[in-house]
Amino acid sequence: MASWNSLQLEITYRVMGWMAFTCWSVGFYPQIILNFRRKSVVGLSFDFAVLNLTKHSSYLIYNATLYFSSAVQKQYWEKYGSGQMIPVAVNDVAFSAHAVLMTAIILFQIAIYDRGTQKVSKIAIGIVVAVWFGAAVCFFVALPTHSWLWLINIFNSIQVFMTVVKYTPQAFMNFMRKSTDGFSIGFYLLDFSGGVTNYAQMAVLSIDQDSWVNFYGNMGKVLLSLISISFDILFMCQRFLLYPSKKAPIPPPPPPPQIISKESLEPLLQSSTSASPTHTV
Repeated sequence: MASWNSLQLEITYRVMGWMAFTCWSVGFYPQIILNFRRKSVVGLSFDFAVLNLTKHSSYLIYNATLYFSSAVQKQYWEKYGSGQMIPVAVNDVAFSAHAVLMTAIILFQIAIYDRGTQKVSKIAIGIVVAVWFGAAVCFFVALPTHSWLWLINIFNSIQVFMTVVKYTPQAFMNFMRKSTDGFSIGFYLLDFSGGVTNYAQMAVLSIDQDSWVNFYGNMGKVLLSLISISFDILFMCQRFLLYPSKKAPIPPPPPPPQIISKESLEPLLQSSTSASPTHTV
């Protein structure tokens, strides 16, 4: 098993890993809070949410298996060399587990809040069914030879594919509506920050080990960040350049109520008294 050559780089690697974890994890909350405040999920693509659950579930399977399974780690070292470090850190596992939970909460919000005329498309449902059916077939293919590294790489490929697919419905919905209202800006800003930090973390590991195996030995993580960053930039362009939010004009405050004092009423009372008729007996 490989070890770190530099304590400073090891600390930097772990700090960056938790920074990426924080950005990616906190990025779920602005959307959840926005849905809760509006009591509506209009503007959020349901296909995006459904596909996102499959994406994060497959990524959790990959990360947790490679991090905890000694059998899979042994196969990894046999393929890439015993001197290489496992390219999955504990923050990767923590992020995946947290992401599955947060995505499930968003789906629950979709079920209970105002949806307008939106619904999950048959295409999205078909993709999810096909992906999990294919994963089941691969499991039975790997079972006789115990090719577990190959199997979890399939799940890694699934999450990369789902990353490409999941963003597309939201980008298309923004284009059709000519608006990004309902899709939280905090999500893609934090997602972008997490992707950049993730690349920096992997670069630190490569510098310490004087090897770039952790990049091509974990292409899923590399492509995940690249695709996420690309779509995040697209969402930023849609938000700030193409479809900026039009805020309703704020009406001026009403004038303060006038307080009529007793002194101001005395002239009126005096004139009213002098104008009244005098009765003689």
